Amino acid sequence: MRRVSSGQANLDVQNNLRRQERNLNKVNNQLGSQQRIQSLRDDPIAAGHLVRYQSYAKRIEQFKHNAETISDQFILSEGYVDHSLQIMHRVRELAVTGAHGVYNKDDLANMAAEVDELLKEIIQNANALDADGNALFAGERSKNQAFIIDKGNTTGSDSELIQRVRYNGSIKQNEIEVDEHAYMSVNRSGNQIFWAESQQLIAQRDATSYTVLEDAKISINGTDISLKTGDSIHGIIAKINNSGAPVKASLDPMSNALMLHTTDSRQLWLEDIEGNAFEDLGLIKDKSQRPPYNLNDSVLSSGGSVFDTLIALRNAMLNNDSESIGGKILGSLDSAIDNLTSSLAELGSKYERALLNVARSEKSILNVTSQISREGDLDITTAITDMKMLDYVKNATLSTAGKLYNSTLLNYIR
Repeated sequence: MRRVSSGQANLDVQNNLRRQERNLNKVNNQLGSQQRIQSLRDDPIAAGHLVRYQSYAKRIEQFKHNAETISDQFILSEGYVDHSLQIMHRVRELAVTGAHGVYNKDDLANMAAEVDELLKEIIQNANALDADGNALFAGERSKNQAFIIDKGNTTGSDSELIQRVRYNGSIKQNEIEVDEHAYMSVNRSGNQIFWAESQQLIAQRDATSYTVLEDAKISINGTDISLKTGDSIHGIIAKINNSGAPVKASLDPMSNALMLHTTDSRQLWLEDIEGNAFEDLGLIKDKSQRPPYNLNDSVLSSGGSVFDTLIALRNAMLNNDSESIGGKILGSLDSAIDNLTSSLAELGSKYERALLNVARSEKSILNVTSQISREGDLDITTAITDMKMLDYVKNATLSTAGKLYNSTLLNYIR
């Protein structure tokens, strides 16, 4: 029940004026920010949608930035690999020339000098850094130099030359998210790009009676393989061949030892994750040794890197060994060129994919921006009309109140 008193009319007028001022202030704030929703209570459902759309828009912006960053890295890596490929073509020309057998020792020594300089250039490419100082071809260990060189005396040369090039990176790659739960790998491992031949390892320990004594786990080039208690050597071979790792296993017919060889040009990376299966089979040393240079000293290894091939070519030229140049070395050069060509094609494909991700993110940003606008943007025309109407009502209310309560102190002092 509403109480009627002499002050009630004044209270009603004051209350209505405050409400009109609040509504007018709300419209002014909306016009100032050009946002329809000033607080969650304005439209709870639309506000929930708006928050999700804005969060998604931020993620898409980050995905776009990620794709642009790795596209720059891919095109940079592609340039270095392409340069290395051109060098290898020149090296092959020198190898074919040196294999003819018509050049004397001094001529071959001059060719060897050029091969040595080209070797240094390829090593420089393999140790390339990006704008942030990260190694392009060191895998996940991008803060390290990808390849380390060892120098020593060489027959036929009076100065120290490069004798060995060792990989100092890893086979793991950094994964960058370019879309929701979609990733692209960067920082490819140099012991795959700059590898010339399929590598083959033959242990020298008879494995015919070998049995896994307790559950174990081995890793081959980043692929983990679980071994169960009681697995025989044939079971281990079957698990390795069915694991999807780029390697095939078998028993060497001469020594009955485990033999591994890669299915493409890359270096084998063996680890005992749990247990000591590889160590017991005579393939690697203890776990304190880091791959890929943790192989047992007795293991027979074949298949080398691009650098090994160039070093062998240079040394053959210094020793006037045209027969070796025209045989195994030339075959290794062809294999290295094929591998670099494949790597170049893969980098180019990843670069194109990164650009497609950039284009898709740009389109998604437009779509999400439209959704954000639909839920949160203000209709300027409607807001201006409402503001004018509220302003008119406020002025009318003030005018009416002024006429209702026009008595002043002067009315009582006449």
